Amino acid sequence: MAWRRGDRGPEVAAIRATLAGMGLLHNIDSVGITEPETGSILARTDAVFDADLETAVLAFQQARGLISDGIVGPATQAALDDASHVLGTRDLSYLVSKPMAGDDVAQLQRRLGELGFYAGLVDGTFGALTHAAVTDFQRDCALDADGVVGAETLDTINRFSTLFKGGDVASLVEKERARTSGPMLAGKRIVLDPGPSGSENPIRIETPYGTITDAELLWDITRRLSERMNQAGVEVFLSRPEAMIPTDPERAEIANAFNADLIISLRLDRHPNPVGNGVATFYFGNSLGAESMLGEALSGFIQREIVSRTELRDCRTHGRSWPLLRMTRMPSVQIYLGYAHNAGDLAILGDRNAQDTIIDSILVGVKRLYLLDEDDHPTGSMSVDDLIDYEQRQRS
Repeated sequence: MAWRRGDRGPEVAAIRATLAGMGLLHNIDSVGITEPETGSILARTDAVFDADLETAVLAFQQARGLISDGIVGPATQAALDDASHVLGTRDLSYLVSKPMAGDDVAQLQRRLGELGFYAGLVDGTFGALTHAAVTDFQRDCALDADGVVGAETLDTINRFSTLFKGGDVASLVEKERARTSGPMLAGKRIVLDPGPSGSENPIRIETPYGTITDAELLWDITRRLSERMNQAGVEVFLSRPEAMIPTDPERAEIANAFNADLIISLRLDRHPNPVGNGVATFYFGNSLGAESMLGEALSGFIQREIVSRTELRDCRTHGRSWPLLRMTRMPSVQIYLGYAHNAGDLAILGDRNAQDTIIDSILVGVKRLYLLDEDDHPTGSMSVDDLIDYEQRQRS
C-alpha cells in the first residue's frame, strides 16, 4: 500500500505525527493536538495527506537517501518506522528471528562505537555484533551482562558518553583490514553481483552484435569482469546463478557467507524517463552520519576511472542505506552503469570496446583501494595490462 497526496485516514495521521515529531511539519494545528501531560502529538484519525505533508515527505526522503517522489510506499514507510524510535523509549535486545531496528539502535551503536565497544556499521539493526558490544560494555561496567539495553545500561552509557568521545572505530577497522591484507590483488575475495535479472520485464538493447536484454548485458559484463579479476589473482564469487533472482538481503547473506573482502554490484537504472543518463556509484552511508570509509573510497575510485575513460556522464557517488550496502559485513558498492531507457547510454554500453573499458576501470578502482597512500597514478592512467602482468609476476 502506498499513501500519497489526497489520501486520508489513520495511516496518514501516523505519518503526519512521525514527521511532526522530527520537526518536518511545523503547522501543528494541521497535524493534530498536543497531549498536555507529555507534550506528545496526538494525530487526528481523519488526517489528510495535503501539500504540507507531501513537502515533509519529500524532505524526509531526500534526507534518508530514498527516491524523492512524495509518496509513502514500503521503503519510505520502513524508514519512517525506523525514525519513530528514539533511544530510551523502549528496551533493546537481540531477537534472532526478527532483529530490532530503528534510529534508537543506530544511536546506541554510535555511542558504543565512540566508547570503543562497537566496530561495525551504524546500520540501525540490533544484530549479533551489537549484542556482543552491549554485553562487553555491561561486563566491563559490572552490570548484568544480559545484552538488554534497559534503563540502567542506557544511563551508564550516557554517563560515559559525556566523558569520552572516540573516533569512527568502524572506519579505522576497515582501513586496518585493508592495510594488513596488502596491496596485491592476489588472494582477495570479491563477490560480483550482476544485479536483478530483469527477466520479468526485460528491456531489449540493440547492439552491433545483435539484440540482447538488459539482464544479459549485465551478466556478460559481470562474467568478463570476473575473468579479468581472475587473471589478477582475485578469487571471485558470483552472487547468483544466471537464472536466479535473489533479493538484495539474500545477496548480502551470500556475500557474508563467502567472507568476501568486497562486493561489487553492477546494475542499470530503469527509470522510464529517456532524458536520464550517466553513471553513478553508491556506498553505505546514512542520514545519521554513518558511512563505510572504504566503501566511499572504492566508489570514488571506480566512478572517476569510468568517467575518465568513457563518455558516460558523471552522476557522482552517493551514500545510501540500501539493503545490499547496509547488510554486508564488507565494503560494498552498487554501480549504476547507465540508464536502460537512454539511447546514448545504451549506445555506449552496447559497444564491446566500451564494456572492456568499464571492466578495466572497475579493476583499476579496486587496485587503487588496496594501494592506500601508495597510489600516485593520475586517474585514468593506470594500465590494466601492466597491472595484471605485475600481479602475475609477483605470484610466480
